[in-house]
Amino acid sequence: GAGAGVGAGANASADPNAPPTEEELAAFGSVALLVGRILECEPHPDADTLYIEKIDVGEPEPRTIVSGLRKYVPVEQMVGRLVVVAANLKPRNMRGVKSAGMVLAASTEGKTQVVPVLPPDGALVGTRVWLQAEDASTAPPPASPNAVEKKKLWDKVAGGLRTNGDGSVTWKGTVLAAGGGAVSGSGLANARVA
Repeated sequence: GAGAGVGAGANASADPNAPPTEEELAAFGSVALLVGRILECEPHPDADTLYIEKIDVGEPEPRTIVSGLRKYVPVEQMVGRLVVVAANLKPRNMRGVKSAGMVLAASTEGKTQVVPVLPPDGALVGTRVWLQAEDASTAPPPASPNAVEKKKLWDKVAGGLRTNGDGSVTWKGTVLAAGGGAVSGSGLANARVA
């Protein structure tokens, strides 16, 4: 089922691989999942589980994003890494640092392993992550961060994110891709993604 209260609302489908409803497809289309590259990463001074990252998502300025990966991934494996960023979430203060997005990560049950999901080799920064079975050029424009927050669009999407048996990241059973290749769960198969 849905873990840790994510996507567990009345709209969340119990089966993360069930085909999406029209409403869920519209929610997925409203979320901006972008390929990013971590330019800088440092431990959060006030939280021993958090990193503060500067991530290039193809915009004029890199984004500051705070993520809870510090216990799981050494800082030297973070810098330079390609990641997938949920880029139109409303900025949130995380222990005094404003985070403008979220790095997607795959995790095992009990969170013994947590790793950022990996865009395919050669994916360009700023590329929109989309359903592999669909043409990304037909993706609707993402919603504003306020709309994503108000309509709980991210919650509707997050509950359907998992890795499959091959370790590819899927939403509602469909593989996610960027620039033609599948997004990978960095070696974690049948794992939750959030």
